[in-house]
Amino acid sequence: MQTESIFIAHPTTIEQINALKAVVKAFNVKFEIKKDFNKKIAKSNDSKVYVDLKQGFKEVAFIQEGRMKGTSLEDFLNEL
Repeated sequence: MQTESIFIAHPTTIEQINALKAVVKAFNVKFEIKKDFNKKIAKSNDSKVYVDLKQGFKEVAFIQEGRMKGTSLEDFLNEL
């Protein structure tokens, strides 16, 4: 049986890429990987930085909404 479905995934880490490859190979699903995306992930740890920044922005929003307590600049710098 052949279907017309196409699934597009947007992995952000090499681990996610490897997991997706393993799943599609296990089910004998044809797949392709765009080279430019792999190069971006492989070149550096950009995805980790992106995830950390995204989490930081979420925390700022929680602080502004009063759902989370903020840290003073002095305490933050002392932690470094």
